[in-house]
Amino acid sequence: MSPRLDASHTRTATSTPPPEQLDAIEGLIAELPEIPPYDEVDAVDARALSKTLFERLESLEEGTHEYSYVRNTLVELNLALVKFAASRFRSRSEPMEDIIQVGTIGLIKAIDRFELSRGVEFPTFAMPTIIGEIKRFFRDTSWSVRVPRRLQELRLDLAKAGDELAQKLDRSPTVAELAERLGISKDEVVEGMTASNAYTASSLDAQPDEDDSEGALADRIGYEDHGLEGVEYIESLKPLIAELPSRDRRILSLRFVAGLTQSEIGEELGISQMHVSRLLSRTLVQLRKALTLEE
Repeated sequence: MSPRLDASHTRTATSTPPPEQLDAIEGLIAELPEIPPYDEVDAVDARALSKTLFERLESLEEGTHEYSYVRNTLVELNLALVKFAASRFRSRSEPMEDIIQVGTIGLIKAIDRFELSRGVEFPTFAMPTIIGEIKRFFRDTSWSVRVPRRLQELRLDLAKAGDELAQKLDRSPTVAELAERLGISKDEVVEGMTASNAYTASSLDAQPDEDDSEGALADRIGYEDHGLEGVEYIESLKPLIAELPSRDRRILSLRFVAGLTQSEIGEELGISQMHVSRLLSRTLVQLRKALTLEE
């Protein structure tokens, strides 16, 4: 299920404050600088307005309607940071709306943790938290096969180290080079690479590449071959047939190998079709009983 923001994370609360709280909020709005529509605020103005709002937030009591108003205003004022961070993941299969929702949760966490006294600009402080929240979402929900968190994190480390080494070496790094770069054993690198195969799964109906003549994956998957059961019966019948009289063996060969009719077999052996029928029936019953006893 995709994460959704509850009503407390939006600027317009679903619950109506009592009259005295409404008066307090109106007074607070009068104290704050005028904020234009959020989609018209550029990055410089948003940074300046955010600083003023953070200063005011520090003087308010957490849990009050005034505190929620300023906090939610900060969320909406800085949603551009979330959209910018989410754009880095536009190639993923998850809907962009869900990615933005997850990033907004990261933005809220950054607002709650931010302190003006640190002397750091809010966008600089918030971006790692927003991106980290989005990456955690993909790490925890986007694996086709569930693997331990340790291997999920190892996959990310291997991907990053692999890109860096590939640029440096102008070729794909070896297992030994990856192990040395990350300070882990070769077995751990192999384990991480194996786990990476669980990240995505291809559809059985996916169309092959243009140069692939083997067809879709579903067309190449093995199926139950009922002929294998026949092979088992043939192997079991061989010694039983070898024990039959020569005429019975020849009748079986003419009927089931050469494909002759009973009349044609009779002409071949100089006996009647009725006699061929009796001999064939007797032989088949004998073989069937012998197979049943073996089973």
